[in-house]
Amino acid sequence: MYWIWILIVGSLIGSIASMIVGNDSKGCFFNIVAGLLGAAIGQRLFGSDWGGQLAGMALVPSILGALIIVAISSFFQRK
Repeated sequence: MYWIWILIVGSLIGSIASMIVGNDSKGCFFNIVAGLLGAAIGQRLFGSDWGGQLAGMALVPSILGALIIVAISSFFQRK
């Protein structure tokens, strides 16, 4: 059950980042991957002690990390 919760939170983080960047057409699987990878990168870069936590992921650094992932992906997709 814990892994399902992690996938749901990762999907929400990825979809928030996709909405902020303005790239909604990549789908649910991309949102999950961007959310989970963004959480790992965001917590490494920005720390994990600010913002609330869900499923062991700090929300603000995770969203910032997912923004980085989605922005890089959008940049390479356009070319």
